[in-house]
Amino acid sequence: MRSLKDYLLLFGKGLTMGGADVVPGVSGGTIAFITGIYEELIDSIKSVNLTTLKILFKGEFKEFWKQINGNFLLVLLSGIAISLKSLASLMTYLMENHPIQLWSFFLGLILISSIVVLRQINKWSVGVIIWGILGIVAAYLITSLSPSQTSDSYPMIFLSGALAICAMILPGISGAFILLVLGKYQLIVGALGDMNLMIIAVFLAGCVVGILLFVRLISWLLHKYHNFAVAMLAGFMMGSLNKIWPWKNVLEYRLNRHGEQVPFIEQNILPTHYFETTGQSPMIMQAILFMAIGFFIVVVIEKIALNLKK
Repeated sequence: MRSLKDYLLLFGKGLTMGGADVVPGVSGGTIAFITGIYEELIDSIKSVNLTTLKILFKGEFKEFWKQINGNFLLVLLSGIAISLKSLASLMTYLMENHPIQLWSFFLGLILISSIVVLRQINKWSVGVIIWGILGIVAAYLITSLSPSQTSDSYPMIFLSGALAICAMILPGISGAFILLVLGKYQLIVGALGDMNLMIIAVFLAGCVVGILLFVRLISWLLHKYHNFAVAMLAGFMMGSLNKIWPWKNVLEYRLNRHGEQVPFIEQNILPTHYFETTGQSPMIMQAILFMAIGFFIVVVIEKIALNLKK
């Protein structure tokens, strides 16, 4: 039985997940893993099935709500939704004006998080290592894809929602980045900012269908092959680090919904080559500071989680 304090903490985790999902290259699933709610989230979403829907249609709402862990989902999803709406503009501003500091923070946060996740493996084997390597390779290949332009039709928006939500639930693979790859990031962020209800509704419908199908696979893997699944998920986090490398050379720009030029296709470079390539300071000391802040936050969260378990 959760207390009011527990629900406030859960709401805060939802806010953090939503803020992470806005950033192309950072996954809300990573935040769920760091904060210790990943498996409960997967199992709660999985519980929305034909059996529980039949209970709902019989008018037994209280039983339905209990079966799907409704309080947990409501509080967490409320935090995510509020964050997506309120932090979209802030995250866009930070990406455009303070990219090195922002990416350095997430680099530190995700790097230490992948190590924390690996500690959940209680028995190592060759198979576990192979699954970890597969996760690294898969995430690296996905996050190395070049953005494309696709139709803005409703079926394509629906499909984008289904694919993006699958990425959002996986640690290390960003739903926002998948939207960029599909050429839908600007459209969806713009729709959220302008409250274009039709686009939002179609996108959310795709998200609902995608997540209800995908979580069953993740839940099955976590329960039946826990160590393999955790190794793969940690691999996803490590493989995604190339996407959030702080020092990038912009090869191509795009126009955002305000008609402003923003980076579109980028190439990772060493901080020592950053000034000669871009003419701007690599801000190495600031980058180290923000990486350290990311490290520190994860360590504090883990300590708090351990104390709560006691």
